[in-house]
Amino acid sequence: MRCVIARFPFELTKTGVLDAMNGVTPEEITGESVIIGRRTYPVKQVGQVITRQDRRDFTAREVVLAMTKLGFTCRDLPRSSAPAHGTGSLRDASAALGAPAA
Repeated sequence: MRCVIARFPFELTKTGVLDAMNGVTPEEITGESVIIGRRTYPVKQVGQVITRQDRRDFTAREVVLAMTKLGFTCRDLPRSSAPAHGTGSLRDASAALGAPAA
């Protein structure tokens, strides 16, 4: 599949991406990620490996679009769960300061 990443055309295949990422240790996930084989990689790490470009030269969106078209599963960073009902930052701060519970 032909795609453009950082204004450069690339001819990518699913097998080529699998081969390029074989033996690469995943970094810590801090944003969007892509599942390749049985591992989850940061999108920017995958983009750097398959394009051999600096991570600052392309966007995560460019890589996500290419990986999705190739059939890989891409994910956003999981959102933290909302605080339980009845607890809020003001109430928590008041309790930490020793204010009487309401």
